[in-house]
Amino acid sequence: MGDNFDPDAGHIIEEPFDEALSKRYLAYALSTITQRALPDARDGLKPVHRRLLHAMRELKLNPESAFKKSARVVGDVIGKYHPHGDQSVYEALVRLAQDFASRYPLVEGQGNFGNIDGDSAAAMRYTETRLTKAAELLLQDIEHGTVDFEDTYDGSEREPLVLPGAFPNLLANGSTGIAVGMATSIPPHNAYELCKAARHLIKKPEAETVDLLKYVKGPDFPTGGIIIEPETAIREAYETGRGGFRVRAKWEIEDVGRGMWRIVITEIPYLVQKSKLVERIALMMEAKRLPLLEDVLDESAEDIRLVLEPKSKLVDPELLMESVFKLTDLETRFPLNLNVLDPEGTPRVMSLKDVLAIWVEHRREVAVRRAETRLAKVEDRLEVLAGYLIVYADLDEVIRIIRFEDKPKDLLMKTFELSDRQAEAILNMRLRSLRKLEELEIRKEDDTLRGERQSLSDLIASAELQWAKVDGEIAEVEKFYGPKTEIGARRSVFADAPLVSAETSIEAFIVREPITAVLSERGWVRALKGHSSDVTELKFKEGDRSAFAVKCETTDKLLMFATDGKFYTLDANNLPGGRGHGEPVRLHVDLPDDAAPIGLFKYDPDRTLLIASGEGHGFRVQEKDCMAAKKGGKQILNLVEGDEALLCIPAMGDQVAVIGENKKMLVFPLEEISVMTRGKGVRLLGGKGARVADVMVFSGEEGLTWLDGAGRRHALEDWKMWCGKRAQAGRIAPRGFPRSLRFAPRGSEFLASQAKAE
Repeated sequence: MGDNFDPDAGHIIEEPFDEALSKRYLAYALSTITQRALPDARDGLKPVHRRLLHAMRELKLNPESAFKKSARVVGDVIGKYHPHGDQSVYEALVRLAQDFASRYPLVEGQGNFGNIDGDSAAAMRYTETRLTKAAELLLQDIEHGTVDFEDTYDGSEREPLVLPGAFPNLLANGSTGIAVGMATSIPPHNAYELCKAARHLIKKPEAETVDLLKYVKGPDFPTGGIIIEPETAIREAYETGRGGFRVRAKWEIEDVGRGMWRIVITEIPYLVQKSKLVERIALMMEAKRLPLLEDVLDESAEDIRLVLEPKSKLVDPELLMESVFKLTDLETRFPLNLNVLDPEGTPRVMSLKDVLAIWVEHRREVAVRRAETRLAKVEDRLEVLAGYLIVYADLDEVIRIIRFEDKPKDLLMKTFELSDRQAEAILNMRLRSLRKLEELEIRKEDDTLRGERQSLSDLIASAELQWAKVDGEIAEVEKFYGPKTEIGARRSVFADAPLVSAETSIEAFIVREPITAVLSERGWVRALKGHSSDVTELKFKEGDRSAFAVKCETTDKLLMFATDGKFYTLDANNLPGGRGHGEPVRLHVDLPDDAAPIGLFKYDPDRTLLIASGEGHGFRVQEKDCMAAKKGGKQILNLVEGDEALLCIPAMGDQVAVIGENKKMLVFPLEEISVMTRGKGVRLLGGKGARVADVMVFSGEEGLTWLDGAGRRHALEDWKMWCGKRAQAGRIAPRGFPRSLRFAPRGSEFLASQAKAE
């Protein structure tokens, strides 16, 4: 060997990286699609479920047999057919046994298999299982050559490629799965309705999906519920294979006496965990997003019983439920994506007709293959019986040949013109079979089998007879799962869409009650019941005190103006109660840390406000333009760097009085201040370096007044001496004007003076 010998020579394949990656990822994607995520349209099963049922059949776990440990089943599945983790296989087994997850469970469980609250099943060593009637139908006649088998992953066993599927499992139990680049979502349906539709399709193959919908009304969920999807949307979903169904909880009004009532929910939407549903309702109540709801109670035992208690007996139950439906999983939308594997193993989205057509065609093929398998056995038996009859025709010669000849088989075949199969059967006969009675039995069996052979041959040769056979078998399934049986009765019902619009404002759901909204100087907010006149006695955190108190109702919205020039919107109903110190207002709006509230108002869309900055600019703005849709507020007053918003007051009157920090006062007509929706505004007070200390709007007829710290009102009789044009410097304020340079106290001082005045 030379120095340049490479032991890997001939084993290295050069290939572009992108090609190598795409090929391998494609192989992975196809494996996921066909071997894991998508069900087969014929039996409605994924490989893991098919292997589970086949393994349980091999263990003879029939509906009338005794239960066996789930661990035994899982062990056989992963050991023989499914080389994956035991936990994933057990979870698949558990789902097949849960009556709240499967409309027609394929596995009957004994032990703890989880519950609708979301609790998991007990370990597989504690639970036991066996097959149900539906699973027995899926496996029916599998031993009669009705389906193809293939080698398992290690070649040691054989497993079915598909089950005979006498039960319409794909649509009856539904399926969900996420593959690579595609997914499937099929809701459960009523087996009786599916059988009726399939039989109609057999009689009229030209029938369209719309004709089949006369029988298949829509999904039938194991947990019941009310389907409120419009008929047109349901029809389109089944025709295209894509769509969805809105499902609501079933509820009723329970009278508790004295005019009081409460809502009792008896059915919840499919695949919704009850515990998480109750938790979600409680969170929405805590966040004050369900203002009509007082409490939620879970009184469930074996049946669902959720109790919703209203805040008042005057609440409209329909409105209460609409508010809960809108914010919780008491209403869900279950998607329809009929993406399944066709008989060739190709994934495609099908219509209702396509899926049923594939199922009945599979059943026809099963009927033909079963007949062919049986016919082969009948032919073989008839051949043997013909040999037996030859024996009885010359019994003594047959006995002589067997007793004295060295090669009796060859001589029998030559003497009596027998086939190898017949000669072998004769040599294997028991002596007791030589009785005269046995010849009669054989001739009777021969006649019976000849009649069966003829009927089987007719069935194989006639499509009409094949379809009649399939129709009869489906009729038996239809009878077993009829609407009068416990398991066959429809559980989900249909109703029209709600009359209450989804766009109904939240005010419609709020009980109208008087409250007083209180905002402290440090930004803590709360709502007192009733219209409180004196809030100065309220307790606040150390160093804090009341700044604003607004009398309103729970249905009102509040506007808060801050030093950053933004308006913020607060829902009065969402404010915390009056106990304690309340909550920071920053929990309700995104108020920056360097900004502070300087105004709080009950929203009045017909009112006009006057806003001003410390630099002396301001303008009028209509209150309807100040409503903020987001927690971040709405910028109305534009500020230069270093400036802050000073005040926001109602523009009620025809005159404006401005007092500057230089103690000069100016009065001018309100109309000289522009009405804007947003901006910096116009100059209010002139003079070198003049900064505004306060602004007041008043009526010229009533005159200019101000309040002192004690709450006494003072009138300025000759106020016209201070009249001028906007942005002029003004004159020194009159004698007796408050040293605070304010027309009225602000914050706690104003509230205290107001309380004294009242």
